[in-house]
Amino acid sequence: MTSSGTPAGTPSARPSSPAGSSAPQPQGPVKLQVAGTVATGIQVPWGLAFLPDRSALVAERDSGKVKRVAGGQATEVGTVDGVDASSEGGLLGMAVDPQYPQRPYVYVYFSTSQDNRIARMTYRNNRLSGQQTILDGIPMAAVHNGGRLRFGADGFLYVGTGDGRDEPTSQDDNSLGGKVLRITTDGRPAPGNPGGRAWFSKGHRNVQGLAFDGNQLYAAEFGQNTWDELNAITSGANYGWPAAEGISNLDGMVDPIAQWNTDDASPSGIAFAQGHVFMAGLRGERLWAIPVAGGRRTGDPVPFFTNQYGRLRTVEAAPDGSLWVTTSNTDGRGEVRDGDDRILRVTISR
Repeated sequence: MTSSGTPAGTPSARPSSPAGSSAPQPQGPVKLQVAGTVATGIQVPWGLAFLPDRSALVAERDSGKVKRVAGGQATEVGTVDGVDASSEGGLLGMAVDPQYPQRPYVYVYFSTSQDNRIARMTYRNNRLSGQQTILDGIPMAAVHNGGRLRFGADGFLYVGTGDGRDEPTSQDDNSLGGKVLRITTDGRPAPGNPGGRAWFSKGHRNVQGLAFDGNQLYAAEFGQNTWDELNAITSGANYGWPAAEGISNLDGMVDPIAQWNTDDASPSGIAFAQGHVFMAGLRGERLWAIPVAGGRRTGDPVPFFTNQYGRLRTVEAAPDGSLWVTTSNTDGRGEVRDGDDRILRVTISR
């Protein structure tokens, strides 16, 4: 299946040509095709993490349930206690311990009635148990909760947070809000963090996508009214919110490597594969392919599947080299289609 839309790499470019349009369809540096549906009937899938046996765990945002996806079936394996769902809060990101199964742990990010927090749970014999909070006090609101978890090659857990609708927290060095955190598996600040704090970078509005290319971290961020962002993250850097939205050229603040009008993106999850960051769009209802190398964009972003599957929430690189992409049409903001929500398997070719 070819891309649907016009490459958008500059502030003035506007992706167009929804599915079914007779306009010429651009060919990007990669081609994506939906090879099939992995599973259906999942309610508001958010976090998704693969296990060594190539099955995956997926988090249902509103129910707090975790399901194991294998053989085309999604089977409940446990529930996270204390989840308080809202329009953007609930059970969000997931990550599997990089030393699993020697360390049989799964990490979850979730909203409670007071805050967002991260818990560690034991996963054995297809059951979750032993929930233990390792970090709490992350600002929470009905929106702007962040929530993505991703382990780096250094073995530390990276966390995208939101400002919790309190914009100054993003610049407050003593707040966990509006940051990319870098913590140990016990929830402590990782060695080498700026000032010995839990955060790795600051000045973010709402980070919902994290992906690594080797040691280089990328983050997708919701804008306010004008520009959504893809940022290349470095230790101690300030990404500008609330003073900056999109490319602003402000002293002491780092500009994004790509930006989009908010109706073309509203990004959530991202994944890295074959020299590209793949970024799921909610309001934009498309999957973006952004060529990158060494923290820089090397070409124009190209949209795929525009308006074909509805809102797209999470994208993960699967063990077989494909991408797993989740829809988010049962979240109260989308048009529910038969079988929603679903996980799509997307193949990559050149």
